[in-house]
Amino acid sequence: MFRKMTVKDVDLKGKRVFCRVDFNVPLDKQGAITDDTRIVAALPTIRYILEQGGRLVLASHLGRPKGAPQAEFSLAPAARRLGELLGRPVIMAPDCVGAEVRALADGLQDGQVLMLENVRFHPGETKNDAEFSRQLAALADVYVNDAFGTAHRAHASTEGVARLLQPAVAGFLIEKELQYLGQALTDPARPFVAVLGGAKVSDKLPAIENLLGKVDTLLIGGGMAYTFLKAKGYSLGNSLVEEEQIDLAGRLMQEAARRGVELLLPEDHVAAAAFQADAEHRICTNADFPAGWMGLDIGPETVARYSRVLAGAGTVVWNGPMGVFEFDAFAVGTFAVARALAESKAVSIIGGGDSAAAAKKSGLAERMTHISTGGGASLEFLEGKELPGITILTDK
Repeated sequence: MFRKMTVKDVDLKGKRVFCRVDFNVPLDKQGAITDDTRIVAALPTIRYILEQGGRLVLASHLGRPKGAPQAEFSLAPAARRLGELLGRPVIMAPDCVGAEVRALADGLQDGQVLMLENVRFHPGETKNDAEFSRQLAALADVYVNDAFGTAHRAHASTEGVARLLQPAVAGFLIEKELQYLGQALTDPARPFVAVLGGAKVSDKLPAIENLLGKVDTLLIGGGMAYTFLKAKGYSLGNSLVEEEQIDLAGRLMQEAARRGVELLLPEDHVAAAAFQADAEHRICTNADFPAGWMGLDIGPETVARYSRVLAGAGTVVWNGPMGVFEFDAFAVGTFAVARALAESKAVSIIGGGDSAAAAKKSGLAERMTHISTGGGASLEFLEGKELPGITILTDK
């Protein structure tokens, strides 16, 4: 249950509203936006604030400019795209703090939009510096956070400003994210299945440990599966194995068995002679893995087994691809999981990052219940961690 105040709980008429959004969008070499998903995701909150007569000050980061201005990380392209989507001008500030920016914010009229320049052009942003937070807070009367993708960071624009502008409330995107993710962890329709993939076990360990107490079935794929399989004694050629995590993988499998959680591992693979898109490849099982080769995707038997589990699920959380889906020859397993979810009646929650990219590339993203806009934030939420950008918001 989402227990934080939202934009609907405050009077916005004539107020300057500092809204932290996540416009960290991909740009090509010419500075053009190649995917505006994150901007589109913020539109319901932005439109609501403007319809209520708010005077909107938008803040975001883009890229990793290391605390100094860099032209290629300017938010000007995002401001232009937002203006096109809104059908109204968006004023682009020369910076995010300072006298000129303060004057622009003070001069806003009801329904106008000011886009601040990249907050990470200042080292005070990532350091959550008190003075930098104070300068940002001076631009507005009300704080709204709608940047789920950065909610796990205690930065000035996500946590520091919220301390100074109370009430600090959630936007519709954060509300939606936490309703879906929160329900999955606290009251899921069952069977509750988690699909975890990606390269490394170490990246997903806290999530696995937390989910073992909540899920009915855990499906493991991607590079991380090979550490688990090595713990079971299989020879896996040159597949990615985290040697230092083998014992822990063994203990996690024992813990799953103790809790009555079905933990499934790949039984066959698409193995390749090299890590290349056009590498020679063939199907093999755990028992006949070719020496010197590496597993780059789950095989057809595993696809069929995992798909059967997903077909009967009530809730599915998916975080991490099943293989190197960037290479077409090794995308079959990942796309099969996406297809199984699209065809399932389960509540399907995709945990951002590579999983979201894979769902989009598969052409099935529209058929998922919810695709998170925050890879790191959703993973930390699944780990059971508090997210500083959420915790600081005002309770209802």
